[in-house]
Amino acid sequence: MGDLISVVLPVFLVIGAGYLAVWRGAFSDSGVDGLMNFTQKFAIPCLLFMAIATLDLGQNFDLRLLVSFYTGSTICFFAGLAGARWLFRRPWEDSVAIGFCCLFANTVLLGLPITERAYGAAALGPNFVIVALHAAFCYLLGITAMEIVRGDSGSPARLIRTVGTAMFRNPLMIGVALGFLVNLAGLTMPGVLTEALNLMIRAALPAALFGLGGVLRRYSPEGDAKVIGFVCVLSLIVHPGIGYLMGRVVTDLAPGPLRSTVVTAAMAPGINTYIFANMYGAARRVAASAVLIGTALSVVTVSAWLAILP
Repeated sequence: MGDLISVVLPVFLVIGAGYLAVWRGAFSDSGVDGLMNFTQKFAIPCLLFMAIATLDLGQNFDLRLLVSFYTGSTICFFAGLAGARWLFRRPWEDSVAIGFCCLFANTVLLGLPITERAYGAAALGPNFVIVALHAAFCYLLGITAMEIVRGDSGSPARLIRTVGTAMFRNPLMIGVALGFLVNLAGLTMPGVLTEALNLMIRAALPAALFGLGGVLRRYSPEGDAKVIGFVCVLSLIVHPGIGYLMGRVVTDLAPGPLRSTVVTAAMAPGINTYIFANMYGAARRVAASAVLIGTALSVVTVSAWLAILP
């Protein structure tokens, strides 16, 4: 277990450094906002673009991998929604936002660096396949459910337009889409452009992890303890558990894709869960606290999943 902690802990130490820097006033809130804007709108889209553009789709794009991961995501979304509504008696809009917390794992800022530290950069291919569809799948499911319970969408055409606009304004989605375009068209990028993108990419994950720590400093856990605990159980235990069972028993994944499925599913709720909750003004405190507490707890739970995996 000590070796496993040594794999996971450096990632969380970088997050902790960002948290401590903002807490002690060494890094301003405006600096955190600027850093996160840089990583989420520029550096990470560049990372995803290059990863998808150079990915061997024939080798890595495995439907069984996607079924194993997204079956767990979908089940946890509806379990979170149903639990929030009927177990905790939350309004429908809150229930959808809480379900979204159980759905949207931190696949990029946590999933990529932890998989890389545990299994090496060569193991990231299946992760990028999951990430390529993650934002689109989660926002499609979450926004559709929210618009239905709100009853504001009107016609089906308006619902489709609302969902599509929200997804394709997302810089991460743009980076993924452009990466697929280059990959499928067989385009060769100039060496100078590739080097420039690689410079951006090298800054992406360390800066994003540090910024994530600063963002988490803003969200003090308060109230709603049972709901937050419920979200953490679904996110950190149930989702990877379903991924593990699907990969081992149903889809018979090879060890590499199985590891990527489980480790990615085991990540805490991502910052996008708070963005979603804030967009609709629903369950914001639950979303913010679930991100903070789930990230802290995942130091232990991710280490446990790494111990279980082949």
